Amino acid sequence: MLQEITHYSLHFLLPIGIAWVFFRKNWKIASLIMMATMLVDLDHLLAVPIFSATRCSIGFHPLHSYLAIGVYVVLLFYKNTRIIAIGLLLHMVTDFIDCIWMR
Repeated sequence: MLQEITHYSLHFLLPIGIAWVFFRKNWKIASLIMMATMLVDLDHLLAVPIFSATRCSIGFHPLHSYLAIGVYVVLLFYKNTRIIAIGLLLHMVTDFIDCIWMR
C-alpha cells in the first residue's frame, strides 16, 4: 500500500509541486503537461502480460529504455520541450524507485 501511495504521489502530486515552484506563472498548464507524460506508459500495451507486479519497467518497455531516457535528457536543453522532458524524467525516476522497491 505504501508503495502505491508513493508511486502515484510522485506521478501526480510532485508535478504540481514542481510546476508551482519552477513555472509559477503557468503552473496549472505545466503540471497538466507533466502529468500528461503518463501516456508514456502506453508502451506497456506491447508487453505480454501487459502488467506484471514483479517487472521493472526501466529497460524493459521501449519508452522506458535507456536510449529513450537519454533522449528525454537531451530534451531538457530545449526550452520548448523542457516541461515535457521534466515530466518524462520524473516518470522514469518514479518507475526506477518502484524497481528498487521490488528488490
